[in-house]
Amino acid sequence: MMISVLGAGAFGTALAVAFSRDTNVTLWARDLEAAQQMQSSRKNPRLPDVTLPKTVSVTAEFDAALSDVMLLAVPMQKLRGLLETHPELSGRTLIACCKGVELGTQMGPVAVIRDVLPTATPAILTGPSFAADIARGLPTALTLATPDENTGKALQQRLISPNLRIYRTTDTIGAELGGALKNVIAIACGAAIGAGLGDSARAALMTRGYAEMQRMAQMLGALPDTLAGLSGFGDLTLTCSSEQSRNYRFGLALGRAESFDASVTVEGAATARAALARAKTMDIDLPITAAVVAVLDGGLQIHDAMEMLLTRPPKEE
Repeated sequence: MMISVLGAGAFGTALAVAFSRDTNVTLWARDLEAAQQMQSSRKNPRLPDVTLPKTVSVTAEFDAALSDVMLLAVPMQKLRGLLETHPELSGRTLIACCKGVELGTQMGPVAVIRDVLPTATPAILTGPSFAADIARGLPTALTLATPDENTGKALQQRLISPNLRIYRTTDTIGAELGGALKNVIAIACGAAIGAGLGDSARAALMTRGYAEMQRMAQMLGALPDTLAGLSGFGDLTLTCSSEQSRNYRFGLALGRAESFDASVTVEGAATARAALARAKTMDIDLPITAAVVAVLDGGLQIHDAMEMLLTRPPKEE
């Protein structure tokens, strides 16, 4: 089974390195110059401490990257564009490696793949993971979600490695939403720490944020166990507690009233708006998500947002 990774950012490169330990992997970069530099130097500037093994081939030619199994390591908001631009992806197994909810449609990655390329076999690979850890071969566990159990078993056997443990599920909705919504909570936690509100505030936001994630996911048909696993609780814990997380760092900048590098993809910002729009149509209460959106839009300051959350009517946990 051949493997290709579309998207040569830090995460896509890390996946290519991880899966190339016992097979050849093709890594596709959109930019020709970047692809040529990576192929010759065997380095990705975003992972300066990692050398690409000989089993990873970097190319900007899309046809050269076509294979039976393709991992889509592109930002969530660019996934649809990639699929629409390359109809030759039809009929292949496409594993989304992005976390988020699409603005406008409020769809997750698997739903977007189904919508654009209905003959493709969709899946999502998600869970608590940082690119640097995966690329260095540090122990990591992820969730692979695909609607067909037999496909999931075959992919699980193909992708699992000594340092990368893969758990499978058919609950694509839960896997999608766990990975997406935790980014929103990570922004809130980063903002709380950045504003000097303390670790206790962060713990409260994580706990009540997890309740929001469960509430929305279950209303959309997810299984509770999925959110309690790697793609939900596991990813939430990692993302809300480490500055390796872009969403958490973005929140820190918000809390400190500092500028943030606009070139860095922050999936949680778009996801917060998309999730809140979906929640309003379904009458789902997402107070932390609403507070994040209000802060992002400039309608609320961090301390005011926390006060708003603290002064909500008393309720049973």
